[in-house]
Amino acid sequence: MAGTIEIRDAADADALRAAWPVVQQLRPEFDGEGYVAQVLRQIATDGCRASVLYDEGIPRAFACWRVMEMLAVGKHVYVDDLVTDAGVRSRGYGKAMLDWLKVEAKRLGCERLQLDSGTGRKDAHAFYLREGLRIEAFHFGIKLD
Repeated sequence: MAGTIEIRDAADADALRAAWPVVQQLRPEFDGEGYVAQVLRQIATDGCRASVLYDEGIPRAFACWRVMEMLAVGKHVYVDDLVTDAGVRSRGYGKAMLDWLKVEAKRLGCERLQLDSGTGRKDAHAFYLREGLRIEAFHFGIKLD
């Protein structure tokens, strides 16, 4: 990391658009406006939060997350998306965002931080394991017609 690091909520369309160049690396199935509409809907209806890590005002990492409570794991922060700009990976931005999410989870009274990661994302898995996350379950799903 180079300069002044700041993590801010992205709760409006302009802030989400500014983060789009980073987010599209993880979510290429969206176009920019579709992503903005989806996240704004999740913020309004699901308690979702979007946070962006900036270095010298440039978005470098993005997280979409929410506080949830489940019988299996109690109150926790669930991270929907966590992505670092591919052009600046291995510079500590992802770690800084994950560390911030852990602190935020504790501040909000959560017992855990949870996330799912696609089976083909080997580099992400190595990062999560290095950062102390453990593979605790299989996630199953089915597309409904």
